[in-house]
Amino acid sequence: MARLERPITRRQSLWLLAAAITAFTPLAQHMPLWLSAFAGTAFAWRAWLTLRGGRLPARWLLVLMVAAGSAGVFIEYRSLFGRTPGIALLLIFLSLKLMELRAPRDAVVTVLLCYFLILGQFLFTQTIPTALLTCTAVILTTAALLAANNDRPSIRQQLRHAGSLLLQALPLMLLLFLLFPRITGPLWGMPEDRRSAVSGLTDTMAPGSIAQVSQSDAVAFRVAFKSAPPAQASLYWRGLVMPDFDGRAWRVRETREAYTKPPYSQQPSEQPSPENKPVDYELTLEPHGKRWLFALESPLILPAESALTRDYQLLAHQPIRTRQRYALSSSPAIKKGLADPVDVLRASLALPANSNPRTRALAAGWRKQHGTGNGADAAIVKTAEDFFNRQLLSYTLNPPLAGQHSVDEFLFDSKRGFCEHFASAFAFALRAAGVPARVVAGYQGGEVNPVDGYLVVRQYDAHAWTEVWLAKQGWVRIDPTAIAAPRRIDSNLASAIPATDTPPFLMREQMPWLKALRYRLDAVNNGWNQWVLGYDPQRQRDFLQRFGLDPDWRNMTALLATLCGLALLILTFWVLRQREKMDPAHRAWRRFTRKLAKRGVVWQAWEGPDTFAARATQKLPGQAEKIHAIARCYANLRYARHASYADTPPNDGIAQSHGVAHRKTLANGLTRLNQLINEL
Repeated sequence: MARLERPITRRQSLWLLAAAITAFTPLAQHMPLWLSAFAGTAFAWRAWLTLRGGRLPARWLLVLMVAAGSAGVFIEYRSLFGRTPGIALLLIFLSLKLMELRAPRDAVVTVLLCYFLILGQFLFTQTIPTALLTCTAVILTTAALLAANNDRPSIRQQLRHAGSLLLQALPLMLLLFLLFPRITGPLWGMPEDRRSAVSGLTDTMAPGSIAQVSQSDAVAFRVAFKSAPPAQASLYWRGLVMPDFDGRAWRVRETREAYTKPPYSQQPSEQPSPENKPVDYELTLEPHGKRWLFALESPLILPAESALTRDYQLLAHQPIRTRQRYALSSSPAIKKGLADPVDVLRASLALPANSNPRTRALAAGWRKQHGTGNGADAAIVKTAEDFFNRQLLSYTLNPPLAGQHSVDEFLFDSKRGFCEHFASAFAFALRAAGVPARVVAGYQGGEVNPVDGYLVVRQYDAHAWTEVWLAKQGWVRIDPTAIAAPRRIDSNLASAIPATDTPPFLMREQMPWLKALRYRLDAVNNGWNQWVLGYDPQRQRDFLQRFGLDPDWRNMTALLATLCGLALLILTFWVLRQREKMDPAHRAWRRFTRKLAKRGVVWQAWEGPDTFAARATQKLPGQAEKIHAIARCYANLRYARHASYADTPPNDGIAQSHGVAHRKTLANGLTRLNQLINEL
């Protein structure tokens, strides 16, 4: 018990303080300012006490501070449970635990708190920089744990020892990662808090809303095609369907209807052609907090835990709060909506009263011109396209603010807008002319990364277009933006906006070297997402099948146990080999100290043989003569200078005789040392 109760040294306190700061720093950005200030003050206080030799605060004060900190967490989050409140409490406990470091067991508790907080970093972010920072923190914390046991080695030696221990655990970690049966869900973390901010499209589209989203460089999703990707102009990633218009904004219809199987009126032809050949791909969707999924038109096979609504919107059963990967096969030749019920078509004609009178009058003229016969609706659509072309509308990231009659102002006054202005005005005009129409929001295009071949779709690719219902054709996509800015569809956003508009940072072409660097970094990040964060049950099955292994859980468990056992045997053999390399005199000394430990005298690693012998004889006076004899014999073997044949030229006969004498002296000394230990 004497070893457990020895006081914490100044050097050990500094090690533990460094580990605590390293574990805390990455989490500070996720904590409220007052909590970061609380922890920072506690760390500074502990550093001052350690360096100046001050007295630790009283326990009643620490209890009061714990209560105050816990109350602050409850007031901040209205709970003490959950991801962020739990991490906040651990930060308070760690910062205050440093204020009562008195014995090694306090150091162990501090180190365990550091490990928990390091793990907690992955509950917020799982990026490569986070993983590298975490590895650094683990090495430093492990070194602090080693220093809590023995603070004599230098900083470099402690870090090297900690790194060696972690490297020994690396094979077992890899085996567990690759073979342990996976569960559906993220590798780390838990579902994001409902209050967490997410970027991307929303279920409401008002003038300027998508233009604001398009200022972001954030990745929306990545796509890996099984074959050559389709042309840029056909990459319409369908997401939200917005049939309801209130005069200013389009909205997704809230419905509780049951999901159905794909309600297509006509399946694609079996004859292969460029138009109806299915496109196979895998899409990795970043979390956005909503239920909608994105896909090319039109998906033949739905992802697991998803379905299509009556307006052909692909929805997941649960909000997307973690990265999702799903395989899809789409065919643009599918005609959808040929047999849509009357209520759906009627809803696609609804308009608010007394809104946009000029557009209403224009559309009424189109209907009067073309009548109501066969083909009239198609003719009206063509007339609307011609009108949009003649108006010389401008495509810009900085549209003017819209007033009460937003469609009229866009078509006849400012004539400047973003994709939502074009889609909204086109759908409104067709509805006013009696043609069913609605707005669809999603993404258009994407950029192929030449390093890994993935198509990367970012938030600045957000787009809106119009769907029109025509007899014998069903719902047909018409993109009015392509009329005024065809380069937006054929190329990208940067090539379509005016020179006076500033494109998103990652779309700028002025620095080719930066773009090449971005491609490489994005490929590395995608590989991390796909094979580390995205190593799910399907990935695991694919990986094992490459080696001809059956991914059944029984086989995997047996294989994991076998390989882990083999790794442990190899590691044990290596450790035993290291023990065999130990100085035989030191090995005998360790046997001696173990004997005395059983009698209540525990050797400290920092004690020399004479110091330990003096302390041991105080508790075992009857063995004083033998203990001192053992200490002197060990010290002579370990530290006394003996003649060596290495001190003289190797061909010298005197050197050889000295070497033989030296070995005999060592052998006799070891024999005497072991004899004394056996007699003890």
